[in-house]
Amino acid sequence: MKDRYILHHIGIVIPDPERAERFCEKFGFEIDYQEYVEAYQADCIFLKHADNETPIELVVPKAGVLLDYNKGKGGLHHIAFAVDDVEAVKKEFEEKGMEMLEEKSVPGAGGIQVNFLRPRYGEGILTEYVQKT
Repeated sequence: MKDRYILHHIGIVIPDPERAERFCEKFGFEIDYQEYVEAYQADCIFLKHADNETPIELVVPKAGVLLDYNKGKGGLHHIAFAVDDVEAVKKEFEEKGMEMLEEKSVPGAGGIQVNFLRPRYGEGILTEYVQKT
């Protein structure tokens, strides 16, 4: 495991598409790309950003547990780190007695594979690990 990971993005759950649109308009964001992620039953919208900025991902759930996130109000959901091999990271955590959310990494938006370290092992923070494919 690396001593320090590189931040890939910040994920925010927004309960409906209209609120996501208003958020973008209010703060001057434009959509870079958007993709439905079957594993999490949500539209994942990555916002445009400059080279010196951290990307923001808006997660708009269509069904499933994310609809009830923060009692349905949405909010800051996860931080994501870029890794070379998400399965290797999973193995390292498991060797230390920690569990990932998924048995095997799943496809994410924009050609990535992802898995999450359960919040109980991240001091209450849901942490995603992202591998570019």
